[in-house]
Amino acid sequence: MTLLLIPLFLGLRGPQLIIAALVILLLFGANKIPALMRNLGKGVHSFKQGIEDAKEEMNKEVKKSDSDKTEQS
Repeated sequence: MTLLLIPLFLGLRGPQLIIAALVILLLFGANKIPALMRNLGKGVHSFKQGIEDAKEEMNKEVKKSDSDKTEQS
């Protein structure tokens, strides 16, 4: 669904959208498009997981520094 909205943001309408879809089909072939989208989804998922891991790591460091400060007091 999101991929269908991207051309709208780029200003593509009607015939231009059909031509762009045909060019994509010619470049990649109908058999490879599902695999490309699957890999794109895996990449986005991996990126989001990396962001969550980084947030958790930063929170651990903040909690650790807070506990060190309270021990020193």
